[in-house]
Amino acid sequence: MYPVTVPGQRLVLREFTPADVDDVLKIYGDPVVTEHLSFEPRTRDQVVTTIKSVTTAAQAEPRTEYSLAAALTSTGQAIGFARLAIDTQHPGQSSAQLGFALNKDHWGHHLGEELLALLLHLGFDDLNLHRLWGARSPRNTVSDRLMTKLGMIEEGRIRHHLKIRDQWRDSVVHSILDDEWCSPGRG
Repeated sequence: MYPVTVPGQRLVLREFTPADVDDVLKIYGDPVVTEHLSFEPRTRDQVVTTIKSVTTAAQAEPRTEYSLAAALTSTGQAIGFARLAIDTQHPGQSSAQLGFALNKDHWGHHLGEELLALLLHLGFDDLNLHRLWGARSPRNTVSDRLMTKLGMIEEGRIRHHLKIRDQWRDSVVHSILDDEWCSPGRG
C-alpha cells in the first residue's frame, strides 16, 4: 500500500519526503526527545540516511514497514515520526510493532494521543492486523498513560532489552488486539 495517508483532526500520517529532514532532526537529534527512545540522538547525516531508508522501504512489495511523518494538517510540517512494522518472522500472524516520537515543542497538546490513534487506525482498520504492540522505557510515564488511555494493555517487562549509552535498559511492552480497538465509525 503506497502512498499512505491517514487523516486526523490536527495531524495526518503521510509518507516522508527529503524535505522532512530538518523537521525529523528536531525530533531524532534532540536528546530530550530521544531520552526514552531505543537509540541515542542522531546527526543530520544519520537522519538523511533514515529518510532515504524509509522512503525506499515504503515502496517494497509486500510492504512490511510503515514509517510515516506525523504532520500538522494546517501546515504540512512534520512534527512526529510514526512507525508500524509488520512481523515477518511469523508470516500470517498479523502482528505489528509500533513506535512514535513527537517534537518536544508540541508536547502537552494531546497530539501524541492523536498520533497513536492514527497508527492504531492504520494497523486495524486499513491493514486488518490482529495485534499491535509497542515497547517503552519504564521511566516513560507519558507513553504509559497514552497507551493505556487508548486501550493498550501492559503485558510485562523485558529485562535488559536494550543497551543505550553503555547502559542496559528494560522495556515495558503494551499491546492491543483488533477486537479491543474501537475507532470512530467501527462497531
